[in-house]
This record gives sequence, C-alpha cells and structure tokens, in this order.
Amino acid sequence: MKRHFLTLWDVTEEEIWALIERAQVLKKACREGSPIQTLRGKVLGLLFLKPSTRTRVSFEAGMYRLGGQCIFMTSRETQLARKEPLSDTARVLSRYIDALVVRTYGHHEVEELARYSTIPVINGLTDLYHPCQVLSDIMTVWEKKGSFDFPIAWVGDGNNVAHSWIVASARLGLTLRVATPKGYEPDKSIVERALREGKGRIELLNDPVKAVEGAQVVNTDVWASMGQEDEAEARREVFRPYQVNEGLLKHAHPEAIVMHCLPAHRGEEITDEVMERYGSVIFDQAENRMFAQMALLEWLLIGS
Repeated sequence: MKRHFLTLWDVTEEEIWALIERAQVLKKACREGSPIQTLRGKVLGLLFLKPSTRTRVSFEAGMYRLGGQCIFMTSRETQLARKEPLSDTARVLSRYIDALVVRTYGHHEVEELARYSTIPVINGLTDLYHPCQVLSDIMTVWEKKGSFDFPIAWVGDGNNVAHSWIVASARLGLTLRVATPKGYEPDKSIVERALREGKGRIELLNDPVKAVEGAQVVNTDVWASMGQEDEAEARREVFRPYQVNEGLLKHAHPEAIVMHCLPAHRGEEITDEVMERYGSVIFDQAENRMFAQMALLEWLLIGS
C-alpha cells in the first residue's frame, strides 16, 4: 500500500526505530565504501518552492548512493509558474517518477500533492512541519546518548522543526520542554493532538532557563524562517533572551549536547563559541539527514 511521509504522525513508534536502525546500517556501509543498489532503476523527483542546501543535497546524494536517479524541479521551471493546479501536477509526475520530495511554504500544498499522487510524497519542509529533519535528529541523539531517558529542550521559535519535535515526543514518549517568547508558541492544535494522542511529556514554557535545567539535549533554530524576512529585525529583539550561549548552557546537564538544524545565524540564536564547541554534534546531525532519508526512501519504495 502506498505510504506518504508528510509528518511524523505518518509513522508508528516501531517504524521510526526501524528507520533509525536501517539508517545506521546504511551509514556504516557508506563509510566502508560498500556498494548499495537497493533503488537501482528508481527515479526520485525533487519539487522545491523554497531554496535549500541540506535537504536537496542529502536527498540527491542519498538517492545516488542507493543506485537511483534524481530530477530537480522548481516552480519556475515547471508549469506551476503558469498556475497549473497541484492536482494535475501530482497526477502527471506520478506517471514519470517513483517518489516525490516537496519543499514548500503552505502545508496544504504538500497535502494536496499527496492526495492526488499515486506515488509516495515526502515532506522536505513546509511552514508547519519538517519531519525529515527531526527523523535525523532522533538518529543523532541516539548515536550520542544511547537513550532518551532525559529532558530535551527546545529554545527559540515555535516553528516547523519545533512542531516535528512535539510529534516525535508524542510518538516516542519523550520529555520535551519548549521555551518560546509569548506570542511565538507552537501551533495550539499540534500541541493538543500530541497531548491527546501521544505518550510524551510536553511542557510549554516562556523561560529558557527552566527549559534547559537538567536537559541533556538543547535544540534551537533560526529566529526568522524563510518567508519571515520582514519580521527579522523585530524578532531579533524579542528572541534575544533565548540565545543559546554559555550562560544558558550552565543550567543544562553537564553532559548536554547542543543541536541546530542549520543554517545558523551565528551571534543571533546561537553564539559562535557554542557552534564551534558543539560542531561535532551539529555537523553529524546534518550528515545524518542523508542516511535517515536513504532509509526512508527504501522503506517507501521497496518496503521494510
């Protein structure tokens, strides 16, 4: 049966751990130079309405390593620029390719593409969710810590990555503390569903110190996402107390790690000093995007 990956609600707890386990096998194989041809003859489409470094390159490199091919498209290079309906685009692309990664603004757009596609659709990022990022983040925490038996802190904006961490907490039973300024909290409906249907412990706070107290993972992201450039200056003032710096990290667990999904605005949401101190974690986190997505592509295209 065709499956989509639009949010982490689309996978069970067991499937998440199976994906992480497979990603680690693929990582080892790639490091050893072992050939992997599980997706030979398959074609992955990448439809991007937002610019990208990590999402595009990790999917393309991962698909090539699996023996498949990629076709990269933007809205300007397709008939979407001339207002072709997403429903028509989805039905046409389904005839040419085996899976489609979509990186766009409104989450309804990826939902519509999935509704009319006869192939798996993967959310490469929307304004509401970034599930591929958090799938690789889970892999990174597991590699660094070997468990999730501790609080995880999110400090900054209640954005798409924060939303996906909230769903991950619900799915996996994590303790997650989300600290945001007032007025920048995560989407209420996402939190309510996570509390209603999930088994995680999710705390919404406005105090970053309380969020990081005893936390072994401290996570952050840019204060102004793509499409919010006009708000950037105002957000810098509001979010200044939420900077991940050495002073804030004194309240975290002594063995805490810092994570950032990148790109980082050094000197804003995270200091240059903290970025360099935890660079080995942050850039492993970026690298793991490729391996987690390779596992995801195999799972969607050929099954477990």
